[in-house]
Amino acid sequence: MHQLPLFQPKCLSVASVNRLARQALESDPILQDVWVGGEVSGVSRPASGHFYFTLKDSSAALRCVMWRDAAARVSLPREGEAVEAHGRISLYETGGQYQLYVDYLQAAGQGELFAEFQRLKAKLEAEGLFDPQRKRPIPRWPKTVAVVSSPIGAAWHDVQTVFARRFPAAELLFSPTIVQGEDAPERICRALRAADRARPDVVLLVRGGGSIEDLWAFNDEQVVRTVAAMRAPLITGVGHETDFTLVDFAADLRAPTPTAAAELASPDRAELRQDVDQLTRRLFRQTTALLRERRDLQRTMDFRLGAASPRAGLRNIRRQAEELARRSEASIRGRLALRRSQVEGLARALDGMGPARVLDRGYALVWRAADDKLVRSIRHAPPGSPLRIQVADGSFRAESEGADKPAGR
Repeated sequence: MHQLPLFQPKCLSVASVNRLARQALESDPILQDVWVGGEVSGVSRPASGHFYFTLKDSSAALRCVMWRDAAARVSLPREGEAVEAHGRISLYETGGQYQLYVDYLQAAGQGELFAEFQRLKAKLEAEGLFDPQRKRPIPRWPKTVAVVSSPIGAAWHDVQTVFARRFPAAELLFSPTIVQGEDAPERICRALRAADRARPDVVLLVRGGGSIEDLWAFNDEQVVRTVAAMRAPLITGVGHETDFTLVDFAADLRAPTPTAAAELASPDRAELRQDVDQLTRRLFRQTTALLRERRDLQRTMDFRLGAASPRAGLRNIRRQAEELARRSEASIRGRLALRRSQVEGLARALDGMGPARVLDRGYALVWRAADDKLVRSIRHAPPGSPLRIQVADGSFRAESEGADKPAGR
């Protein structure tokens, strides 16, 4: 029978062993800042955005993982490509898997370019060229859009296609340039300045994808400074989604592709139609409410104006005059009727007192025949005077015989 040692060491759990192994790996400074070169195989990029692959050479293999944020900043390699990966060695405790956690990835032989990229990025960043406070908003409804790109590449065509579909009202100004090669930086700067002189609402600096060497003109210091000095807001769309260049940090907005840059600069026509419809409905409601308010105000003012107008005063005066005339006419008519009644009464009284009525009562009028004067006294008719006597039904002649003694005398 196998004999156990007298002093058996403590038995560790699997988790404890993995933890100790991870701590041992992470305590080695060489393994925490290491470049590893090899051939890519077993590529996997799930929906999470992380990038899983294996680096292998002729005699060994190393599992690698690149988290989503780091993977978004580089051009991811294809199966079989030779690369140089930078990162740290650790152990995934749950699965007991030893692997390289990659934070940067480049094609083999590009280490010097990357170092230059990092040096220039740090320099320009220290000067404030990448400061987020410098970023300007992109106009929502651009009238003119300047496009700086190659005349023979697909990027310019992609931008035209997007604007034709989404916002054909914008005017596209094309400033052509070469986008790679030794003369590219100077030509790109010249095209950018030409575009800026046209005073566009926004500028697009775009080109298709490529290797780090193909895109290197967009890491040129003068190109970056020209981008930072632009008066018009600028959107970059350089390379593929995972490609980053220094002009992306200096631009007001970075798009992952030329097509995406055009979409960021152009409002969608369908969205514009919805906005117009919404604004039209709002304008109709406000206009209707305003017209209703103005109509009510006009009615009130018409009423007040009508009440205060001279015409209304004249109508009131006319009504008052007509009422006074009516009252005056009625009063005069009444007074006339009264006077007529009084006159008729007087006329009847006078008629009753007239000579004819007196004669009817047996009285007579006596005139002197000689001069036809009314005899009012006996002195006017001495004896022998010819007389004419008027009675009710006629007259006759007579002669005075002398005066009789008055009765009672």
